[in-house]
Amino acid sequence: MSAESKDVVVTGLGATTPLGGDVASTWSALLAGRSGISAIEEEWAAGLPVRIAGRLAVEPTEVLDRVQARRMDRCEQIALVAAREAWADAGTPEVDPERLAVVIGTGTGGALTLLGQDDVLEASGVRKVSPHTVPMLMANGPAAWVSIELGARGGAHTPVSACASGAEAIAMGLDLIRLGRADVVVAGGTEACVHPLPLAGFAQAKAHSTRNDDPQRASRPFDVDRDGFVIGEGAVVVVLERAGFAAARAARRHARLAGAGVTSDAHHITAAHPEGQVRAMRMALATAGLSPLEIDHVHAHATSTPKGDLVEAESVTEAIGVHPAVTATKSMTGHLFGAAGAMGALASVLAVREGVIPATRNLDRLDPAVKLDVVTGLPRQGAVRAALTNSFGFGGHNASLVFTSAS
Repeated sequence: MSAESKDVVVTGLGATTPLGGDVASTWSALLAGRSGISAIEEEWAAGLPVRIAGRLAVEPTEVLDRVQARRMDRCEQIALVAAREAWADAGTPEVDPERLAVVIGTGTGGALTLLGQDDVLEASGVRKVSPHTVPMLMANGPAAWVSIELGARGGAHTPVSACASGAEAIAMGLDLIRLGRADVVVAGGTEACVHPLPLAGFAQAKAHSTRNDDPQRASRPFDVDRDGFVIGEGAVVVVLERAGFAAARAARRHARLAGAGVTSDAHHITAAHPEGQVRAMRMALATAGLSPLEIDHVHAHATSTPKGDLVEAESVTEAIGVHPAVTATKSMTGHLFGAAGAMGALASVLAVREGVIPATRNLDRLDPAVKLDVVTGLPRQGAVRAALTNSFGFGGHNASLVFTSAS
């Protein structure tokens, strides 16, 4: 296979997050260090031990056709919103439909539909259940809707790998192009599961922050006072292209997707193991043809859990070293679960393109066990030749992506 056929570039970016309804507003908020986490004011949250979340800055129903939106779960709605922005940003490529694929990962799929329609069934009976329930709750729904929107016939795929889903989707997009099965892949992640059941479950597992009185300071990656993650919702989608295809149409290139590594721990259903994380990072470096010293920036998974942050800090130190500038944007967005890896990809692409790394919010006292150079205070300016982003999920799923300059 020629080098040109293996070269994959990012030509489109799309997002809707707790920080903004598009890429520009999300990036601006990241650089400003703003928080998208707020109190849940609805009555249903009153009795919960967790009453904070990173909720969307812009409701998808403000963007989508009303009739179409009613037939879609919230995670499907926001995937379509992000995909439309990414596709437009890429210049709406003219591509053979059989050479266009979609890969949208999610951790829970249409959880809001599943839980909501179960309530309807219990309260009002079978006749009140929506006929759209099944296509709204199925995990492959977001990928299906995006493929229908774009007319993609090269495959519509759905990695379901907990918090690594979005990154695995982008890694799969890289593989599809390098294997010669597609010229263009629309890839990313989506999640919308701010609901009493997940909040109660994470609270019972002692995984979620309970700083209900101070939402914007609740997510504290690498800080000595961290007490858990904050649930968030959002979708991020990127357009990947074979470099030769992009060049032939004179497409703008945000960055190059140079490598990816996907591993599994085979260790524990919830506890991470550093060995699997190290292997994912080393695999990403190897497929990118880079050495650890060539990585200038690491976008950490760093969810703000007491144990998880330390495991990742240990893994990054072993696989990459302590020289890269590290950031953890979940301090501002919350944990977007199935979209988290795609959010990390977006932040990494923009760091490479713009030469600036957002600072980690709420890091007042770095845990002394963390030896990394974590960016705090103001964003750090300077050339970013290569950035690596990590995503790790329950079940021992590990995914690392490497982005480099497109020039």
